[in-house]
Amino acid sequence: MTCPLVSGMFLTLSLATMALSSLHPECEFIFQLEREEQNCLQYIAEQGNRSTEGCRPFWDAVVCWPHAVVGETVHRACPAVFSFFKNNTGSVSRNCTTEGWSRPFLPHHIACSVDADIPEAEQSYYATVKLIYTVGYSISLIVLTVAVMILLLLRRLRCARNFIHIQLFITFILKAVAVFIKDATLFSSDDTNHCTLSTFACKASVVFCHYCVMANFFWLLVEALYLNSLLLSSFYHSRRCLWGFSLLGWGVPAIFIVLWIGSRVYFEDTECWDINENSPYWWIIKGPIVVSIAVNFMLFMNIIRILIQKLNPRLIQFNNSSQYRRLTKSTLLLIPLFGTHYMFFNFLPDYFNVNLRLCIELCMGSFQGLLVAVLYCFLNQEVQKEVHMQWLKWQERSYGVVPPAAKGSQIDTPF
Repeated sequence: MTCPLVSGMFLTLSLATMALSSLHPECEFIFQLEREEQNCLQYIAEQGNRSTEGCRPFWDAVVCWPHAVVGETVHRACPAVFSFFKNNTGSVSRNCTTEGWSRPFLPHHIACSVDADIPEAEQSYYATVKLIYTVGYSISLIVLTVAVMILLLLRRLRCARNFIHIQLFITFILKAVAVFIKDATLFSSDDTNHCTLSTFACKASVVFCHYCVMANFFWLLVEALYLNSLLLSSFYHSRRCLWGFSLLGWGVPAIFIVLWIGSRVYFEDTECWDINENSPYWWIIKGPIVVSIAVNFMLFMNIIRILIQKLNPRLIQFNNSSQYRRLTKSTLLLIPLFGTHYMFFNFLPDYFNVNLRLCIELCMGSFQGLLVAVLYCFLNQEVQKEVHMQWLKWQERSYGVVPPAAKGSQIDTPF
């Protein structure tokens, strides 16, 4: 009964930890059990030279039982580790018989009011969350790949703006792949204890996931910087400027990841590197992400301020008024996609409202790449026209005649 009890309680929280890379409450449960086991084994070793009559002390995977004489009934309070699930003051008892210790009465999960099985409603909730983010990342992965191919293959679409869009798409693709790899490595089996798992593949998947997440946030920051530069001036984005953006988007996260890897290897090489509770080294990754979210939010506030000023009817020239209005619509539509929703949790503890975090960071976040691809690529009027032209050319080469229906009007979008 002990093993199913422990594993059942552990699995209850296993999925929730995927969204909270810096806090694993159920791992503290496992670690406290290990600490209590070590204390019990030390106590057993100290009692080894004493009388062998009666029942010897032993560890039953949950409670440490002391030496007892035959006929004695020993009562032990519910382990403190159960406080992670319920606050109770129950006790477990065993009789010392001539044949040894009896079975516990009442059993641990009944005496301490802890369910051995995962509640059906909670199990259904976690299964639904996993299904939603798996579908979301899968659809986003396919749509983003198509969008990248379109922007790369059509020469007329090659420009600084689309270069930045492509890099952002790639980070969303890598982020989706990293989630699938991490799922396969850490959560492929219900019996996997990711609190003690420590393999190269496991650590590599965690490092890759952290890098992809950091790169994604920094390319969102690049997009915000680019939009600001477009609104502030007719700045020409030279090749040197694109190299600077690339260094910010890909290079800066790599530097912080290398520093974090070094700190874990030399100072905190424990488990799979996915447990960062009370670790000062976690801020090597979390700090830059928090700063990028805050800076991104301020940049978008600045974009709104600039657009409000430029859309003043007395300051708008007749020739460029439509251009600013289109840019205003596109910018306002893109604001929710640049991490503004992360501001809600940015400065709150990682354990704050876990279920809401799961919904926003896993479910909604899995569809973020899809929305970005649709707005940046498929609803972009320039992309639509170029794809339409290529379609007409293909029909002309294949059939020699372009059908009149193929020359339909383009959808007017704010991009």
